[in-house]
Amino acid sequence: MTSSNGMTRIAVASFIGTAIEFYDFYIYGTAAALVLNSTFFPDLSPVVGTLAAFSTFAVAFIARPLGSLLFGHFGDRVGRKSMLVASLLTMGLATVGIGLLPGAAQIGILAPVLLVILRFLQGLGLGGEWGGAALLATEHAPKGKRGWYAAFPQLGPSVGFFAASGSFLLLSAVLDDAAFREWGWRVPFLASAVLVVVGLFVRLRIAETPVFTELVEKQERASMPLVEMFRQAPKRLLLGGGVIVVCYVLFYTSTTFVLSYGTTTLGYSRNTMLILSIITIWALAVGTIVASRASDAYGRKPVLIFGTLFSVVAGLLLFPLLGSGSVVLAGVALALALGAMGLVYGPLGAFLPELFDTRFRYSASSFAYNLGGVAGGALAPTVAAALAADYGPGAVGIYVAAAAVLSLLCVLGLPETRDVELHRVSGSATGAGGGSAAAG
Repeated sequence: MTSSNGMTRIAVASFIGTAIEFYDFYIYGTAAALVLNSTFFPDLSPVVGTLAAFSTFAVAFIARPLGSLLFGHFGDRVGRKSMLVASLLTMGLATVGIGLLPGAAQIGILAPVLLVILRFLQGLGLGGEWGGAALLATEHAPKGKRGWYAAFPQLGPSVGFFAASGSFLLLSAVLDDAAFREWGWRVPFLASAVLVVVGLFVRLRIAETPVFTELVEKQERASMPLVEMFRQAPKRLLLGGGVIVVCYVLFYTSTTFVLSYGTTTLGYSRNTMLILSIITIWALAVGTIVASRASDAYGRKPVLIFGTLFSVVAGLLLFPLLGSGSVVLAGVALALALGAMGLVYGPLGAFLPELFDTRFRYSASSFAYNLGGVAGGALAPTVAAALAADYGPGAVGIYVAAAAVLSLLCVLGLPETRDVELHRVSGSATGAGGGSAAAG
């Protein structure tokens, strides 16, 4: 069993990598809402340019399942640790590249083309990140505390978003609009280089997980983990991906879309919306921690069922509160939405890995996670913008609530996993995560 000092190091390593990678991912979403349309699509109208910027935002979600398959294959064959280092480098280099990329005024059509390529690489890196970080925590954690230790990589999105929004708020405060649009927006992208170095230093000092080490020692690694996961657990892949859909719909509706909607339609200033985002993102962190701890005490499914039901309510209240004209009520709306996301997102750090056999756990948990990311997040800002334009903001709330109902149905179709055994014994896994029990 890993010592308490060792578990602290594991928790930090699983957290810091996801925080950095989600920081990289979110600064793009913030920039897409604020400035990328004028930098890379200057010949389009403001509305069409914003939609074009959000479309490049979606490219990374298309790449994420591919990244999960690529990094997952080698994570199940070579090891969790090495893929965590590779995914962090992929994301970091792509992010710095975006910060250095000339705009359309300098290199014409090549600018948006290169932007799409770099955004694709961002998605590829993030596609491999989450599964490795979640497995790093769960496969080291003692039984009965997997939900708690798996909360650390789940905190990456809230801390990464806080850092991303904070950096843009600081730049908006010290730069005038012209300077911000000309070069200021690039600073958070370039700062990623420092964060990646820190992350690599931490991750290179951790040990491989004992579960994977045991698999190697017994010479039981799958030669084709992707084939095994699709053959043995297709139902769990689909339902596991469906559970996380509401998380992405909630997040990107209440952050990326609301940032744009609040500044263009509701008349809030950019700084007001950024401040609201920074304040309310802590509701996501609190919801994540509370739900993760509760999932160890009461089981994964009861907490997830409560979280999805709460998400229905939060989705329906989101836009009535936002449109009230009160900054306080707008903050309450965002806190409810992000808190609801945390209640679902927190337990998934342990729940998704526990669903699958060790031989293909990295591949399967990563693919399910990113499949849900594509379904829930890739087009969420674009769909929300289209619904708001054609049917009003109330339709966006119904869209969020429908996503919550979908995730609830997927939770109900999956087994409880809190007490499964992650270690493999004599060539077969015990508990719900292995053998014939993992069949879809």
